[in-house]
Amino acid sequence: MAVEKICELRGWPVGNSRNTETHESMFKIWEGLRAKADKDNDGQVSVEEWCKMWDEYARDPDSVLDWQLRYMNFMFDLEDASNDGGIDAEEFSIVCSSYGLDQQECRDAFGKMAQGSEEVDREQFSKLWREYFSSDDPASPGNFIFGKTSF
Repeated sequence: MAVEKICELRGWPVGNSRNTETHESMFKIWEGLRAKADKDNDGQVSVEEWCKMWDEYARDPDSVLDWQLRYMNFMFDLEDASNDGGIDAEEFSIVCSSYGLDQQECRDAFGKMAQGSEEVDREQFSKLWREYFSSDDPASPGNFIFGKTSF
């Protein structure tokens, strides 16, 4: 499960406050996602439901939902391992490669996302996040926030 992988990556054992916070955050994100996207109420979000939900967001990115904002902040905090308010290439590539992506591709993606900066702060990440879900331009820097350079 993703939550366990995240906690293991960060060295947060069961019972650790960060482990508990991570589980609680992911549960709230899932509940918000399911409430918005699970249109047939089967307890799952299908690919079609997932895409439809993000298509709706792309048409009106100012209508961000609480769980979407929580998800964005969760991802930023996960990648900002040093907790210094910025994500650097090393932090970014460690997290993204933990999901099976090539570490060099993740570094390349960071370079495209950061556009020459050494790090990405929360405000920049928020703009990139919005761009990822709403831009039609495949070269938009936001398209690289999950570590991939080719699709």
